Amino acid sequence: MWRPQPNDRFYRFLVRIGLALRALFRVRVMITGQEHLPAPAPLRGASRRVVPGEGAVVAITHFGYLDFAFAELVLWERARAQLRFLITQGAADHWLAGPAISAAGQVVVPYGPGSGAYAAAVAKLRAGEYIAVLPEAGVSRSFTVRECKTGAVRMAAEANVPIIPVSVWGAHQLMTRGHGFSPLRAWRAPVRVHVGKPVPPADLPAPDQDARPATEKLRRILQDGIDTATADFPLAPVPGAWWIPAHLGGGAPTDAERQQLDQAEGPRRKGGRKPKLADPQ
Repeated sequence: MWRPQPNDRFYRFLVRIGLALRALFRVRVMITGQEHLPAPAPLRGASRRVVPGEGAVVAITHFGYLDFAFAELVLWERARAQLRFLITQGAADHWLAGPAISAAGQVVVPYGPGSGAYAAAVAKLRAGEYIAVLPEAGVSRSFTVRECKTGAVRMAAEANVPIIPVSVWGAHQLMTRGHGFSPLRAWRAPVRVHVGKPVPPADLPAPDQDARPATEKLRRILQDGIDTATADFPLAPVPGAWWIPAHLGGGAPTDAERQQLDQAEGPRRKGGRKPKLADPQ
């Protein structure tokens, strides 16, 4: 017999807020690769059944602050799947975000070594949950997929679950580093989401093997998804536009310039002003 998850009601509340905001601004979401997502929930309106052995890591690109939300809505509308995000301790300590993070069943990555959060995420994966990870571990200001941390690959390999790659393009126009939310830009803005073919556990390294080659492969898969999304994006690239990558004639930094900017910025502060999603290294 199907039973709702403990935080099902609150999760649905958050989803309704997201759907309402999308409808309010008439944001156009175009999706490809839906065949790679799990089957719809068996009961109309019910959340996805959490069955041991049927979990997955959902790896999402990170060009803006709302990419995760569009990926989350796509998974919910398709399969009523609740995503569990890895959230930094700074976000969990936030007076407003903290209670919501707890109520939604997210996984908190503490300051310092994230071994506890890693173990908790693997346990949730084995239990059948979907763990969402932004493997770039920071916004890519070049708007190309930057170097990825190995956490997504290692967690999926240890839990023996697939990785579902989700590439989001266009959401960074709404809000990203150096560009706050603009209702004008958000109005009827197009957003492209491409779901790539899942990476099966058989293609992931054993626990005692180097996870970096598989992580680099995941980076290429995510970038291929971005390339697919930009190829048929309904807004033509405007020369010099800040949200267009340099290789398409836009004004964003090149990848080499992005690396220099990241190095000059140095390690990010613990906590910080904005709640952040995390990758457990």
